Amino acid sequence: MKITDYEKKNYILKDKSDLVILSKVKKLENHKLNKKDKEIVKLIKTQLKKNWRLPLIKYLNRLIIQYKK
Repeated sequence: MKITDYEKKNYILKDKSDLVILSKVKKLENHKLNKKDKEIVKLIKTQLKKNWRLPLIKYLNRLIIQYKK
């Protein structure tokens, strides 16, 4: 698997499991996913970022708003 410069710079890829996750995410991104699966894959990818908490908080906030209705 080829790791881009962006990925090297922005993702924490310290151990093999991080690379496995990134590899699987990339494979899934090459498929035509439904809206919900795209959202989940995107969320999983954000968990590799150095600042992984902010995307998780945003996702949770969206869920809270969704279920308040």
